[in-house]
Amino acid sequence: MTAPRVLPTLQRRRSPLASAAEQRRLLDGVELPASFDERLERAGVGPLLAAGIEVLQLNLGRVCNQTCHHCHVDAGPDRAETMSRETAELALAVLAETAIPTVDLTGGAPELCDQFEYLVRESRRLGRRVMDRCNLTILLAERYAHLPAFLAEHGVEVVCSLPHYRRLNTDRQRGEGVFDLSIEALRRLNAVGYGRPGTGLSLVLVTNPVGAFLPGGQASLAAEWKREMQRLHGVAFSELYTLANMPISRFLEWLQGSSNLDGYLQRLSQAFNPHAARAVMCRTTLSVGWDGRLFDCDFNQMLDLEVVTGAPRTLAEFDRALLEGRRVVTGRHCFGCTAGAGSSCGGSLA
Repeated sequence: MTAPRVLPTLQRRRSPLASAAEQRRLLDGVELPASFDERLERAGVGPLLAAGIEVLQLNLGRVCNQTCHHCHVDAGPDRAETMSRETAELALAVLAETAIPTVDLTGGAPELCDQFEYLVRESRRLGRRVMDRCNLTILLAERYAHLPAFLAEHGVEVVCSLPHYRRLNTDRQRGEGVFDLSIEALRRLNAVGYGRPGTGLSLVLVTNPVGAFLPGGQASLAAEWKREMQRLHGVAFSELYTLANMPISRFLEWLQGSSNLDGYLQRLSQAFNPHAARAVMCRTTLSVGWDGRLFDCDFNQMLDLEVVTGAPRTLAEFDRALLEGRRVVTGRHCFGCTAGAGSSCGGSLA
């Protein structure tokens, strides 16, 4: 199997959309009947406030071995941002001082960060649940071929992106050759116990639409995927999460270039669901950038929307009491999390 073809990132191409400010300007320029905060207020669920910290989500950087067309991080092989040991130690100090139960490692490809295995080992030593948001293909690189066994040894929950159980839709979104590599990686994870009953090793697949529309129902899709992944590929997995594509970064570029931006944002706004709004992940998640800055979610991080003024802005300043009840910083992209059944790092919300 050959490595997937990679494309230059927005940053490498010097695209205007490499700027978070330009992305926000584009989103703000779309005519909508009401702002996100206005919709929250009308539904009786605003203002949006944090309700504790149950997940410490660490974005380990923007380095990746792929350049997926929908990537909200603009990650790729030509990026250099990666978490340092000093920042990783600050994150572990926060865990040691608190009872935050879950550590969520994301990227880019988080495994490409030199601190990845250190963070896994030490977080597990502290008794925390650890999640690895894995793109699958990284597990086939020679340097990282040991990772399935390493992840299993430490009981890490593996959450993998796979747009579809057939080759065409996956390769359209993630690059030619990615599907076959992903299936092989899933088989290797199955071989060490992931997705198998009785092992306690959770293997979650994440699917998002290949286009400007909302995902289908999570429960019905999960049954279909389990049947077809086993029938077509002999692969077992634990759960399926469905996510909406967020209108930022490279997906925003596609929306703009295909004249779908206005229609997609209007569709998200029209599908606003108050029940999903009550359960959005930013209420119980604190997102940490590769450089230690704090955000309400990974999407806000990519749009450079730091936590509200008055709250600690970095891991070095961490104060749980000041962060737990903070007001969440919102924008038009937030309609992506509250449309239809809702969308979060844990799948649908309602």
